Amino acid sequence: MSDGTIAAIATAPGEAGIGIVRISGEKSIQILKKVFKPKKNIDIEDIPSRKVIYGHAIDRNGEVLDEVLVIIMRGPYSYTTEDIAEIHCHGGIVPVRRIMEEVLRNGADIAGPGEFTKRAFLNGRIDLAQAEAVIDVITSKTDMGLDAALNQLKGELSKEIKGIMDKLLSMLAHIEASIDFPEHDVEEITVNRLNDMLISAGDAIEDLLESFEEGKIMKDGLSTAIIGRPNVGKSSLLNLLLKENRAIVTEIPGTTRDIIEEYLNVGGIPIRLIDTAGIRESVDIVERLGVERTKSAIIDSDLVILVLDASNKLSGDDNDIIDLIKSKKVIAVLNKIDLGLDIEDQYLYDLFGADNVIKMSVKNRMGLDKLEERIKGLVFHGKLNVSKNNLVTGIRHKRLLEKALESIKGAVLSIENQIPVDLISVDIKEAWTSLGAITGDTVGEDIVNEIFSKFCIGK
Repeated sequence: MSDGTIAAIATAPGEAGIGIVRISGEKSIQILKKVFKPKKNIDIEDIPSRKVIYGHAIDRNGEVLDEVLVIIMRGPYSYTTEDIAEIHCHGGIVPVRRIMEEVLRNGADIAGPGEFTKRAFLNGRIDLAQAEAVIDVITSKTDMGLDAALNQLKGELSKEIKGIMDKLLSMLAHIEASIDFPEHDVEEITVNRLNDMLISAGDAIEDLLESFEEGKIMKDGLSTAIIGRPNVGKSSLLNLLLKENRAIVTEIPGTTRDIIEEYLNVGGIPIRLIDTAGIRESVDIVERLGVERTKSAIIDSDLVILVLDASNKLSGDDNDIIDLIKSKKVIAVLNKIDLGLDIEDQYLYDLFGADNVIKMSVKNRMGLDKLEERIKGLVFHGKLNVSKNNLVTGIRHKRLLEKALESIKGAVLSIENQIPVDLISVDIKEAWTSLGAITGDTVGEDIVNEIFSKFCIGK
């Protein structure tokens, strides 16, 4: 169990209908007695768990701080497994702050980022993968991302990871027993059986790794950079896709000098859309910085939408941009076809494929449906596999799975090379340790602290 009683404001700052001060620890009820006066004559110790009680928050002199509702959740049947008390007050900055100050004055310590969830992990209520899912739920930007996070929060990913770990542990147990007690009648694991078990474990890990691309998109959205030289209609295309005037559009080249990010849904595919500064040589230092950010956005993107002026031949700047994106997944939008078609379209068909070249007039809203259909077609053949239970969405999990798979492949190779079984167990242990770092079974305190440092205070 964790030491001390912690408190935090669990709602975002600002004016709202409600504000919540959360307290967790052995002194929660004791502190609540000092800062809460029920409307009815009732002993706070007798308040049942999860029952809402009306009253007033008070200071040490008995002065009313606010009209409140209080909920008590007694451990171990609470989020942290400790006694928790929540004070629900009016959601203004002043009443929430005054109540929080009174709670601290009566013996609580300010909670650190994610400390409530950290206590839930340390007290065994959830594992580390589930704890990480909490922050994914909070920060989810798409419906599919939320669904994936909730699935992980339920422990579905952890079950599969622990199933693989159990298989590895069984292998290790048989190997160790046969080495340590050769005089006893211990069932010896055969090399062929060991090899089959390792291949089975490796296949299960590979299945999880194959889900990462899909899981990443569900969590973060398909990172899509809209690029092109200045004044070809990038910001106008962004506004058309979003169906609102999000970006400033003018006839002046270089209007967009920084990247703009927005989220939208295209046929069920979550898209993180990035409007970038036009790429060209410039002496303007601000515009040059914007171009550098554009180039970084290209590197990080899953998909590039290259916007070209269809009414003019390819310029030197256009060709320079094309050279930058040859290794990326690209949709070329030939904009301004209402002004005529003078661009080398056959060259672009040969370069990107005819299906990936879309003729549009953003001004006249022509071709938008074709662009959206092509985006859908490029992502998982137009349909995300939302039926999969376990999607790997975090880069930490991906790297640990890759490390575990590498160890298992090393063990299989050792078997092929007829290495003694006791040496093969070293690779199996490393694979088990890597998988355990996902669930928290084998992770160090420094990693735990780093993970929870990314949480918001109050959760």
